[in-house]
Amino acid sequence: MRRRAVVFHGTGATPDVCWYGWLAGRLRARGYEVEVPHHPGTNVEPIATFLPRVLAAHRFDAGTVLVGHSGGAALLLALLQELTEPVAQAVLVAGYWRPPGEEAEPVLRESYDWERVRAGARELCFVNSVEDPYGCDAQQGLEMLQRLGGTLVVRPRGHFGDADDPCERLPLLERLIGGDDERQDPRGG
Repeated sequence: MRRRAVVFHGTGATPDVCWYGWLAGRLRARGYEVEVPHHPGTNVEPIATFLPRVLAAHRFDAGTVLVGHSGGAALLLALLQELTEPVAQAVLVAGYWRPPGEEAEPVLRESYDWERVRAGARELCFVNSVEDPYGCDAQQGLEMLQRLGGTLVVRPRGHFGDADDPCERLPLLERLIGGDDERQDPRGG
């Protein structure tokens, strides 16, 4: 089965900022087919109308790795809940499941079916920071871990890329994303 990766950018971002292109290149060198799509509706358009277009625009199967940053990570929660076949792995960088601040977050659902979200990926990884300036912090990561299981990595690294912190490389992601060996389902052994 061909390994694929889809990297979803954050709110207001584009595929050519921070570590997205770097990660795509590293994964391509490991044999992955990689997409870094531009979805300008991320966290702008309500998830109920935005999500069907995202689901239709990409292929999601057992060989797929999903990576989302900030609003793109929040998007992954809704996306995973809708999948009929689990992807290999989902990595949520500076992710959140509840509003991290005072502003509206159209990418979030009012509630989640955590069992269905969990069933959408064989492996879940959360990467959050204790110093996130937007509230996509280690507490959000811990709350997702408690609801979904998986692996939580906490770093003192801000938002892992934004206007004040370009973060052009994020080597941790390359280490977290599945290697050449077959990954076991953490729920079954």
